[in-house]
Amino acid sequence: MPELPEAECYRRVAEQAVGRRVAEVVAPDVWYLKGATDQAALDRALVGRPVTEVWRHGKRVCVGVGSDHVLGLQFGMTGILELDGNAALDGLRYAPRRRDDAWVRFALRFEDGGVLGLVDPRRLGGVTLDPDLEGLGPDAATIGQAALARALAASAVPVKARLLDQSVLAGVGNLLGDEVLWRSGVDPRRPARDLGRAVSRRLHRHLVATIAELVERGGSHLGDLVAERRPGGRCPRDGSALVRTTVGGRTTWWCPTHQR
Repeated sequence: MPELPEAECYRRVAEQAVGRRVAEVVAPDVWYLKGATDQAALDRALVGRPVTEVWRHGKRVCVGVGSDHVLGLQFGMTGILELDGNAALDGLRYAPRRRDDAWVRFALRFEDGGVLGLVDPRRLGGVTLDPDLEGLGPDAATIGQAALARALAASAVPVKARLLDQSVLAGVGNLLGDEVLWRSGVDPRRPARDLGRAVSRRLHRHLVATIAELVERGGSHLGDLVAERRPGGRCPRDGSALVRTTVGGRTTWWCPTHQR
């Protein structure tokens, strides 16, 4: 968290800043600036230049500024994007419900007085000037069926671990991974390369459809399975007791009745 659906919500909000010119870069938390990024570099690259475009790849939102530079925004588990004091989402599952000005880790102040800010209580996100996206796999919202099938067939690791590998598929996190596998009826422990053509097609169909639905709902934390991911939770489809296990180092909830 935030995962692809949250990041897409953030992209849509940040896109409203296109055409606005940067007056000031506010970076009070030096640790939050990643790689070789620092205040001086941000000032040189961004101040006085307009936001020209905004796009998303996986969980990352990229803000083009001027003709030469891109600002990469990562949100960790608790990062929320704000524009002009309005949060892109009402909240996140693992973030505090209250807001504190001390949690504003980064902001762009515009000449018109508006602000694009990143609020992150746990400081697990980050900001990078001109980020390298080469290490990310295809975006999970747009990957084709054949490309997903090839990615799955190339590995014997559990299918959930494969879906969460950002170098293979960009954007799927723990909640979205459980939701997609639950909807598609796939056991998260199954070796990815053993799914077969029919199951792979079904998984792709549910992946794309689930992402689109959760973007409109407002985030992966609003999936049908999420409320039951707890001790005593039951499958919303068939009422079976959910099983909790660890797959790829991540806590995983699934239904032993219909996920095979």
